[in-house]
Amino acid sequence: MEEGKKVVSMEEANRENRTGINKYACGCAAVASMISIIFGYDTGVMSGAMIFIKEDLKVNDTQISILAGILNVCALVGSLAAGRTSDVLGRRYTIVLASIMFLVGSVLMGYAPNYPILLIGRCIAGVGVGYALMIAPVYSAEISSPKSRGFITSLPELGISTGILTGYLANYFMAALPLKLGWRLMLGIAAVPSLGLAIGILKMPESPRWLVMRGRLGEANRILLKVSNGKEEAQIRFRDIKLAAGINEDCNEDSVKPPTSTGSGGVWKELLLRPTPAVRWMLLATIGIHFFEHATGIEAVMLFSPRILKKAGVASKDKLLLGTIGVGLTKLTFMASSTLLIDRVGRRPLLLTSTAGMIAALTGLGIGLTIVENAKEKSLWALGLCFVSTYTFVAFFNIGVAPVTWVYPAEIFPLKLRAQGASIGVAVNRGTNAAISISFIPIYKAITIGGSFFMFAGISMAAWFFFYFLLPETKGKPLEEMEDLFTRSRGSRSN
Repeated sequence: MEEGKKVVSMEEANRENRTGINKYACGCAAVASMISIIFGYDTGVMSGAMIFIKEDLKVNDTQISILAGILNVCALVGSLAAGRTSDVLGRRYTIVLASIMFLVGSVLMGYAPNYPILLIGRCIAGVGVGYALMIAPVYSAEISSPKSRGFITSLPELGISTGILTGYLANYFMAALPLKLGWRLMLGIAAVPSLGLAIGILKMPESPRWLVMRGRLGEANRILLKVSNGKEEAQIRFRDIKLAAGINEDCNEDSVKPPTSTGSGGVWKELLLRPTPAVRWMLLATIGIHFFEHATGIEAVMLFSPRILKKAGVASKDKLLLGTIGVGLTKLTFMASSTLLIDRVGRRPLLLTSTAGMIAALTGLGIGLTIVENAKEKSLWALGLCFVSTYTFVAFFNIGVAPVTWVYPAEIFPLKLRAQGASIGVAVNRGTNAAISISFIPIYKAITIGGSFFMFAGISMAAWFFFYFLLPETKGKPLEEMEDLFTRSRGSRSN
């Protein structure tokens, strides 16, 4: 009987090794991704809540633009602080801190008797967003093995998509509530999962790489045995992490003093003032991919989709909100598909295919909106083109650019630079996001709404060339080998 059990367990282990996915590591990343679901919900629900906020609080377009964009301005601040915070407190407690910020922000927004209180709540939640967007991918990347890292690290982005769709559904079903209650409940209900996550994350393990960086080798080894596919893989990962942290690979003590400095001054110096050629390239790749994720117009489509659909000819609030649910469902479907493809196909093919499709879709949306805006009579084919182009853009964006933007920077930096390197990327991401959120309405009023999407198509073309020439393939490579990859000449770039 014992032999039978051993055979079964061996078969299960072999099957898990073939897939490269450790269930425990996947579960940990899924729990950490709840912070991304909360952020996604806040983004999705705000797109519809703004319709009711404008009506209830009697605010103008400028105030609505500030409300939309201030979250990302504050997230920029949060993301810059998150790198150092996660190096000091650990990845796990940084997620707890982000959850508490979401909790406080959600309560204030749900209470908000006036615009200033609403704005304060949005700002506090924004700082939490900065922390969440940095820490969730880093934590997921650090507990996963090379074979499944793309899948596991893309779970936070899948969480954002799930949250956005949930927010759109909340808009639709809560729209029937009294005006003063509806939008406040939409925003305030996010406090419940925030509290649950703050408590639940304490049951999860700390990142083994962070533990090694702090000299806590015994704890790191025990966690690696849980998140690896077998003892042999755990030993290989443990050895590589120790070497990357500057610790002798043969060291078997439970606790040591790491020879490398973990002070923030030295890290920032190595990142910004005196980076090696490899680190400089990593930093350029990180800044570029985060900038182009939002400079290509996704925030304009997701946050202002009701306004875009209204410009395209959709009149009633119910139909506008149903249209946004379709956008959210498309986003979630293609994001889920990308998590299954990213470790099989690779980062570069997904990224380049995604960007090419975005260029075509944005051009179609620009044409459709221009015709609708200038037509004397309602043009059904132009309206159809707007709908198809919007959904096509969301689909292509989420099959490549969305997941790779968060997987790539979380996996390329050396261990001691990873948190702060990723935080710089998130700061650029939020800054670009804020700029698009705040400026989209003034831009489309200046150059027409169709013209604004032609502009995004042009930026997407620049993004394609940037990705092609500056982002080497990282699929299947251990985190500790990334510096070697970026040290090689660009002529040897993987295709």
